[in-house]
Amino acid sequence: MPDAGRFSGKGVIVTGAARGIGEAVAERFVSEGARVLLVDVLPEVEATAARLGQPWLLQDVAAPGAGEAIAAAALGALGRIDVLVNNAGIGGSKRLEDSDDALIDRFLATNLAAVLKVTRGVLPHLPRPGGRIINVSSIFGITGYPGTTAYAVAKAGVAQFTRQLAGELAPEGILVNAVAPGLIATPMTTGHRQNALYTRLIVEGTPVERLGTPADIAGPVAFLASEDAAFVTGIVMPVDGGFLAARHGKI
Repeated sequence: MPDAGRFSGKGVIVTGAARGIGEAVAERFVSEGARVLLVDVLPEVEATAARLGQPWLLQDVAAPGAGEAIAAAALGALGRIDVLVNNAGIGGSKRLEDSDDALIDRFLATNLAAVLKVTRGVLPHLPRPGGRIINVSSIFGITGYPGTTAYAVAKAGVAQFTRQLAGELAPEGILVNAVAPGLIATPMTTGHRQNALYTRLIVEGTPVERLGTPADIAGPVAFLASEDAAFVTGIVMPVDGGFLAARHGKI
């Protein structure tokens, strides 16, 4: 259950916060007392932020200077930055032979390079000790699945970035972790969830026998940002209903 005061006085940035996982993560932090800057390229971020009573920024995380722009907006609106949640990303990848240069570049720019660049822009403003960075990877950054090449490679890069940065920043008191969601019911996964083969392999193959929800991801993110995780850094936590641990026996 949320702790209404666990993040009281903290400033949090959540990218990709207009809907889906990002919206749920922002809502969780607000419910626990944080002030949150919601960042997204989608105009609906304004309505989401208004519902939560929080500031917002319309920003493409892959644009030049996005990290510095996000940091400046957060400092102006929140006064401080304690937690960065790199959630923004795109879906719809293809098999490699069906991927043109534009598709590959788009996935690597948004789902990987932007995570590095936004983090670089925000990093100077995180407290030492006490700063937290939580990245959103994917189970497809850990295990392969046909037809997701550029997406999977980018998310694997996010996982390795998490481990790399954790080692660099731990001596300064900044902890860096990631979550790796399984199949979550969000607008971005609608197409996958309408695919019969995908549903059989992923949904029916999940031991808990259900889709994940955005709230299922928000809880672990909040944990990793909290003092309960003060001795945790460099992990990529699967939040997948047991999919990576054991495929369901019905398959």
